[in-house]
Amino acid sequence: MHSHAHANEHVGEHGSHGHHHHAQTILSWGAAATLAYVVLAFAAGLRAHSLALLSEAGHNLTDFLALLLSWLGVWFQSKPPTGQKTFGYHRAGVLAALVNVLSLFVITALIVIEAVARLRAPASVDTGPMVWVAAIGLAMNAAIAMSLRGSENHDVNLRAAFLHMLGDAVATGLVLVGALVIARTGWMAVDPILSLAIALLIVVSGWGVLQDTLNILLEGAPAGMRSEQVALELAGVAGVRAVHDLHIWTLGAHAHALSAHVQIEDIPPSASEQIRRALCALLAERYHIHHATLQFEHGECGGCAMAGNGHVHP
Repeated sequence: MHSHAHANEHVGEHGSHGHHHHAQTILSWGAAATLAYVVLAFAAGLRAHSLALLSEAGHNLTDFLALLLSWLGVWFQSKPPTGQKTFGYHRAGVLAALVNVLSLFVITALIVIEAVARLRAPASVDTGPMVWVAAIGLAMNAAIAMSLRGSENHDVNLRAAFLHMLGDAVATGLVLVGALVIARTGWMAVDPILSLAIALLIVVSGWGVLQDTLNILLEGAPAGMRSEQVALELAGVAGVRAVHDLHIWTLGAHAHALSAHVQIEDIPPSASEQIRRALCALLAERYHIHHATLQFEHGECGGCAMAGNGHVHP
């Protein structure tokens, strides 16, 4: 006997559509503003001979790509399932996040190489353009990051974009402070040192997102969720004799799925329906799993249990 359940699908779709539209609006104007700043920072960096500003331009170029890819990810996620893609396009956003993070690491390597060269042979820097360009960048990046604040809790794709912008706001603030230090002390090594600090910020901000995206792509359980604990709680529901062959995986940023074999007494379907409802309610309320496939069994399941998913008894 198989039991398949979706909880609150209609409400979820409506709320998700509104969330996607709001996210797309923020990402659209954020990408346009970031691209304009990239051109400004690059031109000012060349004029001022500032590696920190050129690093900022490169960092913000990845931010532009991040916002663009995130927009595409949100757009794909809003598309309904099809006959071939029965789970929809949840992982399009996850793939966008992965591309974003990898692009960050490539830029980081380039920044470090140039910064080390500058430390060996410091170059003269014009601090005037550094100050006003960094001030503009700080305001822009902070505004975009604050606009994405809250949305990143629901979507790893938007989280990647949020971290891009938040990290860039901090990096731009460092450039602003560095420009003031150079203007006051004349210590030109501050410029490449700031570039290395920006590189470190890129790595730190991207590492967590990389772990999350790989976990999703490798069919891992949601962060902090242990299959043994879930199986134990399911086995504790009244009428359940044992739970085994349980699998939990993440479809996308905030969509989880579960399948399990559930042993119950040999009872009529009308009685087993109550058990099914109790199991689905527990999964939805406790673990936010709304896509559950439960197979009811009355005896031993020969050869179906996989390693690590043995029987759990109440």
